[in-house]
Amino acid sequence: MTKSTAAATLALALGSVLTVAAVPAFAADTAGMEKCYGVALKGKNDCKAGAGTTCAGTAKMDYQGDAWKMVPAGTCVQTASPTLPTGMGQLDAFQAK
Repeated sequence: MTKSTAAATLALALGSVLTVAAVPAFAADTAGMEKCYGVALKGKNDCKAGAGTTCAGTAKMDYQGDAWKMVPAGTCVQTASPTLPTGMGQLDAFQAK
């Protein structure tokens, strides 16, 4: 095995270990949380912000109906969202009024 092959193998193995270790950490961070649509501020969403956007931080406007933010479980429908007729966040994406 050459030095470059050994180095590449070591880097791949280390990357795999770090990836596997990070998955439970992410799951623990989101335990007891839920996605809440219509409560994120412009550029502060956690993910999904409609067509033509990538993911986190891509909401084009405050309280965008197809952008979500993680909130403590059970609090979404109690969180203010002026773009919804109810005035509160919701658990599914929606068209803003």
